[in-house]
Amino acid sequence: MMVTSTNDKLLKRRYSLAEAKRAYNLLRQENEEKITAIAKKLGLRTKPAKTYNENSRITSSGFYLNFIDYLKGASIFHERKWKLVNRTMQHGEVQVTKDEAARLTAEQIQAHMEEKLGAKTDLKIDLTLPQSVVNRTEKLKQLHLTLRKVQEEEMPKETVIDAFPPCVQKLYKTASDKGHLSHIERFTLTSFLLNAGMPIENVVECFRPASDFSEKMTRYQVEHIAGGRGTGEKYIPPKCDTLRTHGICTGGDEICESPWRPLHPLQYYRKKTRLMKPNPPHQ
Repeated sequence: MMVTSTNDKLLKRRYSLAEAKRAYNLLRQENEEKITAIAKKLGLRTKPAKTYNENSRITSSGFYLNFIDYLKGASIFHERKWKLVNRTMQHGEVQVTKDEAARLTAEQIQAHMEEKLGAKTDLKIDLTLPQSVVNRTEKLKQLHLTLRKVQEEEMPKETVIDAFPPCVQKLYKTASDKGHLSHIERFTLTSFLLNAGMPIENVVECFRPASDFSEKMTRYQVEHIAGGRGTGEKYIPPKCDTLRTHGICTGGDEICESPWRPLHPLQYYRKKTRLMKPNPPHQ
């Protein structure tokens, strides 16, 4: 109720993600019957899969999931094990482990909550709340704004190339090796480098090896994306879903494939730079 009343789509998405993460940890502790029941309520056609030996002892367990439901849920994952060709499928059902079933169910929970909260639409809900709840909601909004500012300030002062996400690493290498980049690829690379703190001059130099390089045109485009021309707006790179749609996503790594993967290349970059920092010595 409090989150809904903020009419903040980002806050709604974060709340949905937090609830999905909590559900995932709880589902991993449940038995097969409970997971099956919850998954079915969310539209996942699933059932326990148990194999017995001649002594009637269970030799393996897991779940069978309708392959259409599997494809819908697993399409956001790019790790090889999620590819349908690498799965065991019988009679239109895909075999998954308990952990995988919990993860797929948690993804459905997140999508369900985002839809109910209006996290991806312009839907605004007016609620008449008691003043005590209104006061708490305002504190929640202020805390969220504070955290967003902190995250914006977390970006490293200097560009850390080793912390680039795999998709940007590939684009950066292609540009350096005189390879051809499409318009969307050039925009993605340019906007990422600028937001990662790379100076305009260095960004322009990234494209110099290209056979069709024009310094005047390249500089104009880079400055425009940096907010120095036109409307003055500094652009950010497309989110991961958009990059996947355009075939720019390379399949990801352990950070991309983590249960609570980043939704944007800059989120990946911030997370990777934090992981690369040496742990402070104990006092």
